[in-house]
Amino acid sequence: MNAVIVAGLVKNYGPDRAVDGIDFEIASGEVFALLGPNGAGKTTTVEILEGHRSRDAGEVSVLGMDPGTAGPFYRQRIGIVLQSSGFEPNLTVSETVSMYRSYYETPMAVDQVLAVVGLRERKDSRVKTLSGGQQRRLDLALGLVGDPDLLFLDEPTTGFDPSARRQAWEVVSNLRSLGKTILLTTHYMDEAEYLADTVAVISGGAIVSRGSVSTLGGPEARRATVSFRATGRPPATEDWKHEGGVFSVVTDDTTRVLNQLTSWALSEDVQLIGLEVTRPSLEDIYLSLTGDAGV
Repeated sequence: MNAVIVAGLVKNYGPDRAVDGIDFEIASGEVFALLGPNGAGKTTTVEILEGHRSRDAGEVSVLGMDPGTAGPFYRQRIGIVLQSSGFEPNLTVSETVSMYRSYYETPMAVDQVLAVVGLRERKDSRVKTLSGGQQRRLDLALGLVGDPDLLFLDEPTTGFDPSARRQAWEVVSNLRSLGKTILLTTHYMDEAEYLADTVAVISGGAIVSRGSVSTLGGPEARRATVSFRATGRPPATEDWKHEGGVFSVVTDDTTRVLNQLTSWALSEDVQLIGLEVTRPSLEDIYLSLTGDAGV
């Protein structure tokens, strides 16, 4: 069952088309990462799904409802975690969550949501005493307190140090175990790789690739590079490049290439120095799809 269905979504700003007929689905209970350079249509798409922006064409179903016309019940079923919620600094953590909790008909208990985000020990602390990472956890608590079926996470770890980012990832993993559907936007490729079941890349208002981390970009984008140094020249069965003393070839059949190499090395008594097989990272694939260094 799909929590989100988008078909032929179009959004124009005057003569400019920000979203150009995109299609995608998000399965219930999955973490879906949406990546794209600034100005690609990523933010507009998310705002349409949240019900904060109208669309010009296409069909959108979120939790079985059209966010463009859905009433207050829709707001009760989604949670939105912005990059900063703007807390009242003199309230305690518990008081802040309790205030937001009052906006919902069937909210989670305060202690329960604080346990999920790892803030139970700070529940009596004033917000102004929290670290940046702890305030981000509080952001997450406020998006979660209504017990939503779908959670929108906008850049959840921007500005975190590596340790705080890892801790935040564990919190998001906990949400998955609760059966929450999560739409994640992030600047960090490793974050998408760690958290997402499905990744979609948007560029120029269109989805240019979608799939699991292991399949994104298709077979051509995921071809491996075999490289090594040797005193002799390898067999001409492959289109070897030779630069700086290193032989290399890009292939989609590493087993065959390695078998040929080792057979040649054994028969010719050649040492394969620094033999290495590398595959493109998610960031490499992202850059090949968008030609942009940022998301």
